[in-house]
Amino acid sequence: MSNVRAAHLTRRGILAAGGALGLGAALAACGDDDAKSGSSDKETTAAKSGPWTFKDDRGTTVKLDKVPANIVAFVGVAAALYDYGVSVKGVFGPTKTKAGKADVQAGDMDISKLTVLGNEWGQFNIEKYAALAPDVLITTMFDGAGTLWYVPEESKDKIAKLAPSVGISAYDRQLTVPLQRVWALAESLGADMTASRATDAKKRFEEASARLRAAAKAHPDIKVLAGSAAQSIFYVSGSNLSVDLEYFKALGVNFVEPSASVLKASGGWYESLSWENVDKYQADIIMMDDRTATIQPADITQATWKKLPAVKAGQVIPRSPEPIFSYDKCVAMVEHLAKAIETAKKVS
Repeated sequence: MSNVRAAHLTRRGILAAGGALGLGAALAACGDDDAKSGSSDKETTAAKSGPWTFKDDRGTTVKLDKVPANIVAFVGVAAALYDYGVSVKGVFGPTKTKAGKADVQAGDMDISKLTVLGNEWGQFNIEKYAALAPDVLITTMFDGAGTLWYVPEESKDKIAKLAPSVGISAYDRQLTVPLQRVWALAESLGADMTASRATDAKKRFEEASARLRAAAKAHPDIKVLAGSAAQSIFYVSGSNLSVDLEYFKALGVNFVEPSASVLKASGGWYESLSWENVDKYQADIIMMDDRTATIQPADITQATWKKLPAVKAGQVIPRSPEPIFSYDKCVAMVEHLAKAIETAKKVS
């Protein structure tokens, strides 16, 4: 949600948007019917010691003589694979905070054991990448054009020559689709998807989703707003395009959001408001972007923010615009929203 390059949006724009784009991504919001359909698990085949084949969400089929051993991935994808028992050699994307701790997108990984090729938007050390002798590069995509997330535009051709790539789409689809795709990817890489750590997490996610559906049905008057904070701008997300918001809306969550005509200026992602106008939309619950590149609720000093009914009522919860696509990591985000709706006071 933060940077934009394609639709003439500002870099800060999409990042803060609370949409699905992250730092410095200027992604065009073009359609992708093939990506929306998703690839069938039957299109993914692998043996732990034999040839490896995987068809990604660009429709590109990667074929290797053996299952990849030297995997390099966007940090969020690496974190999801880690939850299924698949380790990577190197990562790129937000991995370490300024304090040297693991970024929220690193999940449960021990980042001290990883080769970090770049921690910020535009950073990707090609020399380090080559030294890892990568078998495959895996990342997400947040547009319909198949742009590989956090792979710098200016060096993408050099990077592509070193190893084939796999793209998992997180654009204009519900959360369950990339969850299923990463599950299939992990299985193809040799993960035991019958293990309790995988099956139990999937069951907990399904239970959390049922709880959220019930909460939304029982409290249809509770309005939810998805926001993200920057120094001079507050971003209000639309409920389309982002995988989490599309899923929550499908479960019945009542989102208050900008109109389609207003969202059009950002390619459908968000509306940017000055802090003076942060009260344009009235909500009972505010979901705030939890990425380290954004300002967190406790650090927002604007008086207009503090006067918002949801803020005064303590009804502000975290949101992960770039989810770690493992069932385990997505349980909490669903449960947090379900609990918030169940307990929210009507303040709007």
